[in-house]
Amino acid sequence: MEYEVKIIRSKRKTLSLEVTPDLQIILRAPYWVKDRDIDKFVKEREGWIRKSIAKVSKKQEEQKNIKPISLDEVRALKKKAAAIIPPRVEYYADIIGVNYGRITIRCQKTVWGSCSFDHNLNFNCLLMLVPEPVLDYVIVHELCHILELNHSRTFWNHVASVLPDYKKRRNWLKTNGSAIIASVRNSEH
Repeated sequence: MEYEVKIIRSKRKTLSLEVTPDLQIILRAPYWVKDRDIDKFVKEREGWIRKSIAKVSKKQEEQKNIKPISLDEVRALKKKAAAIIPPRVEYYADIIGVNYGRITIRCQKTVWGSCSFDHNLNFNCLLMLVPEPVLDYVIVHELCHILELNHSRTFWNHVASVLPDYKKRRNWLKTNGSAIIASVRNSEH
């Protein structure tokens, strides 16, 4: 089976494949890996690619029926998030022992939060639609990136030291989060 694969080379050490929500196939590779090795890697993973495309397509089909969120609802969520998230960030930053920069609240179609190299934090206003323990997980996750800007074992140990049940919270987000995000993807803004 032939696929169009977008190749992104960087200073990474390993090869990885991803099927994005818009059904793009992205292969991340170190600069030094030869094209023939990339082709072999993709060929060996055709079954995984096929299953992933089917899974993403099924999820897209299910999410077509999700009610779009209105611009007024987004504004209300942003306002609520601006009141709730900063105090929670401050609380957990003290526990973790980190300093952070600016906090920004946005309505995003792909991510729940992010942490920049400058320790600025960005949070999705849609977090106001998740249970409080899940909100706290996202906040702790981003604050732990100030200590480790990766998803290494050390990073997850930092998260676990604050939230021993983080896997349960993360799984809730993996299971239910895409439907919430779809409400924004299905809207006009």
